[in-house]
Amino acid sequence: MHEHYKQCIEECLRCMQECNHCYDACLKEDNVKMMADCIRLDRECADICALAAAAMSRNSPFAKEICRLCAEICEACGNECAKHEHHEHCKRCAEACFRCAEACRKMIA
Repeated sequence: MHEHYKQCIEECLRCMQECNHCYDACLKEDNVKMMADCIRLDRECADICALAAAAMSRNSPFAKEICRLCAEICEACGNECAKHEHHEHCKRCAEACFRCAEACRKMIA
């Protein structure tokens, strides 16, 4: 079953890393207050991606439900990061979020 989840796990882990990087970079921006929603969603997204990867790795009976929620949160985070495309870290994060959301949706289909 792990092979069935392999690509989705990889996308979740990649997204988690990009969200953590974006979170850290946003905290160093001059106008941190403007980045508050991005920072908050980066944390939410990184956490759900880690949970989704772990759930799939252990073949959890809740993997599909977790991945469904992961896709929703990734989409929300990607949309928020896309608003800040003048920041390279947000641009990369948005791309990773959208790829992860797509992988999660394929996995649960």
